[in-house]
Amino acid sequence: MDGENDKSSFWKKNVKTVPGRPSPKRDGKTSSKGKTPTSTSFQDFQASVSDAWDMDDDEFCVISGLENTKISKRVSQSAAINVLNTHRCTTEVESPPEEQVTTDKQLLPNCDNSAKVNRIPGRPKQLHCLNPPQEEDSESKLERFLTLLENPPSLQELCKLSWSGIPVKVRGITWRLLSGYLPINIERRDGVLERKRKDYWTLVEKYYYTEHDETNRDIQHQINIDVPRMNPSIPLFQQKTVQLMFERILFIWSIRHPASGYVQGINDLVTPFYVVFLQEFIPDSSSFETFNVTELTEDQRKIIEADSFWCLSKFLDGIQDNYVFAQIGIQKKVLQLEELIKRVDEPLHRHLKQHNVCYLQFSFRWLNNLLTRELPLRCTIRLWDTYLAENDSFATFQLYVCAAFLLYWKEDLLQEHDFQGLLLLLQNLPTQSWTSSQVSVLVAEAYKLKVMFADAPNHLQSNSGDS
Repeated sequence: MDGENDKSSFWKKNVKTVPGRPSPKRDGKTSSKGKTPTSTSFQDFQASVSDAWDMDDDEFCVISGLENTKISKRVSQSAAINVLNTHRCTTEVESPPEEQVTTDKQLLPNCDNSAKVNRIPGRPKQLHCLNPPQEEDSESKLERFLTLLENPPSLQELCKLSWSGIPVKVRGITWRLLSGYLPINIERRDGVLERKRKDYWTLVEKYYYTEHDETNRDIQHQINIDVPRMNPSIPLFQQKTVQLMFERILFIWSIRHPASGYVQGINDLVTPFYVVFLQEFIPDSSSFETFNVTELTEDQRKIIEADSFWCLSKFLDGIQDNYVFAQIGIQKKVLQLEELIKRVDEPLHRHLKQHNVCYLQFSFRWLNNLLTRELPLRCTIRLWDTYLAENDSFATFQLYVCAAFLLYWKEDLLQEHDFQGLLLLLQNLPTQSWTSSQVSVLVAEAYKLKVMFADAPNHLQSNSGDS
């Protein structure tokens, strides 16, 4: 937990001019840190989750395959700890802005890298900013990304490099590639982006601005309720222009996915994409949290909105079962999470059960919102670097991230000796000071669990003696 008290800013703007990348406006505003409100009573907690679940919706899915198995810890630990150590070593270095002193000579490498970033096909154009850049990521890692992205990259290599975090300068283009929205083939990129963005706005004109039937009116009504509530501590999301952009994205996604329609929580999943693509337009001196999006041109806002929609759609394709009727995908994962904790940390599992804590009461939100409400936004974006890099394995990996997240708080949970104290802690975990360092350890621990249970069948041995 060494990084928990690190107050350094995660967002250090650095993106220079890049062909195909939108042009940002200048803004001298500074970052304002909002504090995450916490519940002060158990009644507050009950109100916050009253709409999260209807126990009569469906029966729980029964998981199989784990009940009669046991772990060969000697084999799994040796393989997994190597990965853990590797990713700890690649943790990003974050320095407080006030301690950074940059000379003209020190800026030269950044200029070289910015020129390379500018040549990446399919990346929007940004106006030059005269303020000295502040590096979040090591130059060596950025160099590796630039080398990979200048030519048609191997998706496997891009996933491998992205797993431990993506530099801010190339995060937007990398997320588009990892989500499958932007083609690997460089020659096709501009044409695909132009067509897909046009397709989105055609859908908006056809469905959003027309008379809705009763079903669509209900969807629109629920979206209109949820969007103004999201991220109340961040001024960006209280802007009416931003809220209208989110409403259009969510409505069009819902009518294109009638099996699920709109489900509360999906609005939180738009946020990381929106912020990452917004950062491609704003100058290095500006904080996205306080940036006024009306300072962007209409075309720039349209690009952010359309790209957020398509990347959200691609991302959710892999976890569609989470959002169909009765959300059976989440039901199954809740049971799997309980079984997993029971196997890897029986004392913690027993402690929760002794105090009548049901895993559904806290893990439903974790799984439904992909931890977006449990982590600061800067950490959510870093976590999604790894989620997107997991590609087709993301749906499985998410379970292990939630397990690692619960295990992280073991000592704190064991200090609570009543139901109310446990639930209040689990719903208000103190992550406000988390940085990418904690997230890097979290995903490495999750990978350790994944190696033990999912990707290495030899690490699981059937116990034939059990019935």
